[in-house]
Amino acid sequence: MSRAHPGPRNLITDVAGIRVGHATDPAALTGVTVILPDARTIAACDVRGGAPGTRETDALDPTCLVEAVDAIVLSGGSVYGLDAASGVVQLLGSRGRGFQLPGSPLTTPVVPSAILFDLANGGDKAWELEPPYRRLGMEACVRAGTDFALGNAGAGLGARAGALKGGLGSASTVLPSGVVVGALAAVNSAGSAVMPGTITLWAGLFEQTGEMGGQVMPQGPVSLDWPENAKRPKEAVPGANTTLAVVATSAALSPVEAKRVAIMAQDGFARALRPVHTPFDGDVVFVLATGAHALEEPRALALSYLGMAAADCVTRAIGRGVYEAESIGEWPSYRDHYGL
Repeated sequence: MSRAHPGPRNLITDVAGIRVGHATDPAALTGVTVILPDARTIAACDVRGGAPGTRETDALDPTCLVEAVDAIVLSGGSVYGLDAASGVVQLLGSRGRGFQLPGSPLTTPVVPSAILFDLANGGDKAWELEPPYRRLGMEACVRAGTDFALGNAGAGLGARAGALKGGLGSASTVLPSGVVVGALAAVNSAGSAVMPGTITLWAGLFEQTGEMGGQVMPQGPVSLDWPENAKRPKEAVPGANTTLAVVATSAALSPVEAKRVAIMAQDGFARALRPVHTPFDGDVVFVLATGAHALEEPRALALSYLGMAAADCVTRAIGRGVYEAESIGEWPSYRDHYGL
């Protein structure tokens, strides 16, 4: 019997028809990541953090009219970063992407987005009336492809993971049915990605093929105290952290089923970060379902398996995002901090 295993790239782009592009502003220490499906795609969203910053996520409620999206945008820049989606809308609209209402000369791209806070990371944010995000959104969209960088890339450039440097990660799984699941995460969490008193990533338990450097599990119980690499409560500011994730799958899902996968995928955050879904974080999961593979019967069981795999991929993507990050300024990377 075949077993689930990472795809050939171990990236979200192992899901056929999904591309990813990054654009960064190194001086400002910020960036944008665009997840671009080749065609309009069924989507859903689940928000669990206490301080989210989002655009068009309400439209993804299964009770609403919108079922398919043209892109998903993840951006640094806090509220300024929401303008990255405007750049993507502008570019995709010029290409004729989106839905077209009767009598309208223009198509209307649907581009939900979410932002993370990287305004206090030391970069030059003196952009006055011209924040870079609309431009970065368009640049990331143009650069979308099947191979992309991890770590200090795109929306992960200015990210932090507790007291360590955060970053962008991705992972994939091919299920025995042939359905492919992939995840991408931009990790800017208030919580820690490291087990207290150890050098082991919480996500290390789910590591596949050495994707996090070959994690070594602790030999005894870990501390239940506040994690030493999490932000202390006195350092935490509401809205100043967020982990963002996108799950893609080749499965054919309804909007309601995609929503259930998004809910289950949030468990991946809890496996990789502690604490998580705090009042200080704006944690969000998006799901894209390309529809290339029918779910097996019984359908509810197949959906449960798919949601479990999505959560596992999110866990691994978060772990890889922290592992692949590089030190910037006063924010040491995981590998530098522990001398790995």
